[in-house]
Amino acid sequence: MLQIQRIRQQPEAIIEGLKKRGIDATQTVNDLIDLDAQRRGIRHQMEEKQARSNALAKEIGQLFKSGKGAEANELKAETGALKQDIKALNEELQGLEEKEHDLILTLPNVPHESVPAGKDENDNEEVSRKGEIPTLHEGAKPHWDLASEYNLIDFELGVKISGAGFPVYVNHGARLQRAMINFFLDENRAAGYTEYQPPHFVNAASGYGTGQLPDKEGQMYEMPLDGLYAIPTAEVPITNIFRDEIVKAAEFPIKSTGYTPCFRREAGSYGKDVRGLNRLHQFDKVEIVSITDPESSYALLDEMVAHVAGLLDKLELPYRILRLCGGDAGFTSALTYDFEVYSAAQERWLEVSSVSNFETFQANRLKLRYKDENGKTQLCHTLNGSAMALPRVLAALLENHQTPEGIKIPEALVSYTGFDIIK
Repeated sequence: MLQIQRIRQQPEAIIEGLKKRGIDATQTVNDLIDLDAQRRGIRHQMEEKQARSNALAKEIGQLFKSGKGAEANELKAETGALKQDIKALNEELQGLEEKEHDLILTLPNVPHESVPAGKDENDNEEVSRKGEIPTLHEGAKPHWDLASEYNLIDFELGVKISGAGFPVYVNHGARLQRAMINFFLDENRAAGYTEYQPPHFVNAASGYGTGQLPDKEGQMYEMPLDGLYAIPTAEVPITNIFRDEIVKAAEFPIKSTGYTPCFRREAGSYGKDVRGLNRLHQFDKVEIVSITDPESSYALLDEMVAHVAGLLDKLELPYRILRLCGGDAGFTSALTYDFEVYSAAQERWLEVSSVSNFETFQANRLKLRYKDENGKTQLCHTLNGSAMALPRVLAALLENHQTPEGIKIPEALVSYTGFDIIK
């Protein structure tokens, strides 16, 4: 959530920045400035009346002590009127604060200056590319056919049990999933991330804190009787560990990681691009979350991007890094880098990770703060990234590493799988 102070002080910059997302926020920003002025004006009136009421209370006490009861009672009538005025002003203030809060929630984060303007994925900017795209043997197959042939994933069984988008991993497929989870967690821990095993369901306050609510409410699985939501990513519970906290600046950067299943309704998704593991309702993901001060956050973002790139290097997968344009970036993000691996059998790029800096957008909702060197309380910057999302990584591993003899396992995973080839 944007800070009202920033909107008040930099309205033109915010309006101009949001144009990168294709949003004209002029009216919303102007309305917020008007509401803020009204709110501050009423609060000033309340403070003046409260100060007058406090002064009268002291004067009344002195008059009673001096035996001037009649004069004291006259002043008591004025304090009664002041209390009524303060009560009415407080009700008006609460109404304005609610309007301001609801309106500010409609504004997404302002893109970083390096973010290109654009409408969708076609306007994203390729930053770098690494790895050789493999030339597959004749008769090479996409991962959904390989999964069936090698008895790795049973999509039809998933439909029977739950529905489309809920695959069942079998035998070597299940072992490969578990191997990748452990590999990613171990790599993250070695890079200084503290491992958590968080809940898979969160309350509305947690969804609000990281920005999924109200923006992505229709995409989340909800359990209204319990007031809970199935998590779309481990980012939500892990970041909310620090909600309503004043963390110690000496501990920056605070780096956390965790594995969870993730649940997304993905309403409206259909067609060839969602076949097999390309888009699921339930999938496994290992997440990294970082918290730091504003001065260090973009250096930390670069570090996180390099870390994710290192994971793909070890998995021997060709990949590219994209800087997302304003229109394709998430609601809460100031700057996002997407990682895409190349699927040789499908002949297309598959997104496997997003690494983002949210600046103070989440921290403002979370009330996640620290004290600077002058002892002043400031909002933290929060960042997160997928390290990694498993389904499309697995799809690319199966497709790119298939040979006539079987599917070869990258060397980095062999100690985790216990096998180096699936025959």
